[in-house]
Amino acid sequence: MRVGVLTGGGDCPGLNAVIRAVVRKGTQDYGIEFLGFRDGWRGPLEADTMPLDVTAVRGILPRGGTILGSSRTNPFKETGPGRSGVERIKDNMDGLGVDALVVIGGEDTLGVAARLNDEGIPVVGVPKTIDNDLGATDYTFGFDTAVNIAMEAIDRLHTTAESHHRALIVEVMGRHAGWIALHAGLAGGANVILIPERPFDIDKVIGYVEHRFQTRYAPIVVVAEGAHPQHEEAALQSGQLDAFGHVRLGGVGQYLANEIEKRTGKEARCTVLGHIQRGGTPTAFDRVLATRFGLHAVEAVHDEAFGTMVALRGTQIVRVPLAEATRELKLVPPERYAEAEVFFG
Repeated sequence: MRVGVLTGGGDCPGLNAVIRAVVRKGTQDYGIEFLGFRDGWRGPLEADTMPLDVTAVRGILPRGGTILGSSRTNPFKETGPGRSGVERIKDNMDGLGVDALVVIGGEDTLGVAARLNDEGIPVVGVPKTIDNDLGATDYTFGFDTAVNIAMEAIDRLHTTAESHHRALIVEVMGRHAGWIALHAGLAGGANVILIPERPFDIDKVIGYVEHRFQTRYAPIVVVAEGAHPQHEEAALQSGQLDAFGHVRLGGVGQYLANEIEKRTGKEARCTVLGHIQRGGTPTAFDRVLATRFGLHAVEAVHDEAFGTMVALRGTQIVRVPLAEATRELKLVPPERYAEAEVFFG
């Protein structure tokens, strides 16, 4: 059996750990031959491959990013002379002798995988997103690393904020879900946490900031990139779209800094962590979770359990339908707000 492996969407700590586990177990236990597709869905669209054997994955466990490369290519928006993107992928897989795909990605990448499986291409999915917003799994690898990076940044910013008596705003990733902001903000001792699920009251935020200054300490505000004020329909955005129709977000942190300076007369600065959150070596938790996902993914391939995704439920790895994995995003529920109500703007 020959199996193709690809990684799609944004890079994420732990991707290489999945690839390594898939190849090592599949080769040693089941005699499967693997082929890596480069740069997400562009690889099978253009038959761009690289060898993927035990030697190729040796030493990659602690490395961030992905040795296969990634992209936000959408096969359903790719057309060629007389052939659709799906037909090109089928033809290239047939030409390369690839029997099935292991697809490691988030909402968009796995959404494509689910549609391709319906088109007759055998697929097993592995969930990946630092946002932790895939509904069919309790946690995704990459999230723990992103939270730890954001927490460390907040820890460091506390001393600068207090030294200069200024408010510091930390903008973290989170388009639709505020899991990173919530966990990093609580762990880092932020004074205000703003998330996309709950539009914030700017007057209330200013009140928190002013109260913090009155205690002779400087405030730290953690805000997810998708957060937005009440009475605003959408988050601040650039207007640029990717291949899946997502608008590029950004600017809410600077908006808050400007409002705080204007309304309090105190200095405010914004730090946007951006891609720092998903670069570099994965934490121990993410390495273990990614490895377990990879081991169970190749078992699903061996069992011909196509159209499924491996998922973490409690402490167990289970298989769920790919359609379920991409049906609904996992947002921060209201009961989590109640646990830390004092921190929300």
